[in-house]
Amino acid sequence: MAIRERLSGNEAVAYAIRQINPDVMPAFPITPSTEIPQYVANYIANGKVDTEFIHVESEHSAMSAAIGACAAGARAVTATSSCGMALMWEELYVAASDRLPIVLALVNRALSGPININADHSDSMGARDTGWIQIYAESNQEVYDNFLQAYPIAEHEAVHLPVMICQDGFITSHGVENILLAEDDRVKEFVGEYCPAHYLLNEKEPMALGPYAVSNYYMETKRGQREAMENARQVILEVAERFEKMTGRKYGFFEEYRMEDAEYVIVIIGSAAGTCRAAVDRIREVSGKKAGLLKIRVFRPFPEKELAEALKDKKAVAVLDRSEMFSATGGPLGTEVRSALYGVKSQAEVVNYFYGLGGRDITVEDFEEVYVKLEELAQTRVVKDMYAYIGLREK
Repeated sequence: MAIRERLSGNEAVAYAIRQINPDVMPAFPITPSTEIPQYVANYIANGKVDTEFIHVESEHSAMSAAIGACAAGARAVTATSSCGMALMWEELYVAASDRLPIVLALVNRALSGPININADHSDSMGARDTGWIQIYAESNQEVYDNFLQAYPIAEHEAVHLPVMICQDGFITSHGVENILLAEDDRVKEFVGEYCPAHYLLNEKEPMALGPYAVSNYYMETKRGQREAMENARQVILEVAERFEKMTGRKYGFFEEYRMEDAEYVIVIIGSAAGTCRAAVDRIREVSGKKAGLLKIRVFRPFPEKELAEALKDKKAVAVLDRSEMFSATGGPLGTEVRSALYGVKSQAEVVNYFYGLGGRDITVEDFEEVYVKLEELAQTRVVKDMYAYIGLREK
């Protein structure tokens, strides 16, 4: 029987960590992820887990310690946000290239500058090419569920890549919601024990990890990472299927809402999907226009084939990015979606907007306006405002 509880997103992650009981957690505080190591430290102090907590001097050290622990054969976890992730930058690449199944709880927060402590996706999207699997949550329930699925994905023998579980700072991390928790014994059975085939403390197999790679070997390493990322596609779905059997909650690469007959579709990531869902309902009820929503859950590996199939017959698509990339091709999500649709020769008109940067609110009315523009775009097939900012204070 599921446990009903009322938790913030940070509490939900810490609760999942307690249930999993990883071997090592190095961490350094940074808003808005600070509560996660704080809650875990309380669990440790109260004897509820035997995780080794390492007080490090920076986020760079936190990821370095996680790499060392995982390389030695331990199950490792850490948490950070924003500039903390930026300070980990070098080590993110090391963790992925060394094929270490570390799990990072990332509470999304805008990167400086200017300095800002509120939610956008510039930190995780900035790290989209580091080789980490990235999974995003809309709600506190999804944060908890995604975290439970992280280790079975990361540690799968066909994958062995680090996983980043992302949630929107303050919106879900500090917002409290009713959620359903799985029982401890079922979680432990689902996640299993970490039994690496190769690790540094195995005296029967002397080895080095992360050695200098000369030109004759570097490219093969990257090819291996790409193959692992491709393998992760099927593993993510298999783990989600097992999770559904345990909880009844179904997950995939993305979630479709009222998409069966939709003509105008918004593609989005994260907590704002709930507001967009309300806009879809209102539009259909008031005008009968066929609005739909596609919410991305897995950004790495990007599900281009599945997404293109879901969108190829739509009249117009708006891709909403919560991160600026300063690219001529749009934002990170917009670039991926447009590329996927180009690959299937889709006739759908596609526009890319930016919203919510630095935590700026987006309303139901804002989403309704996007759908109005999509209808106009479908009729005229003329893009007037590609890469526009939603909710911008104009002069």
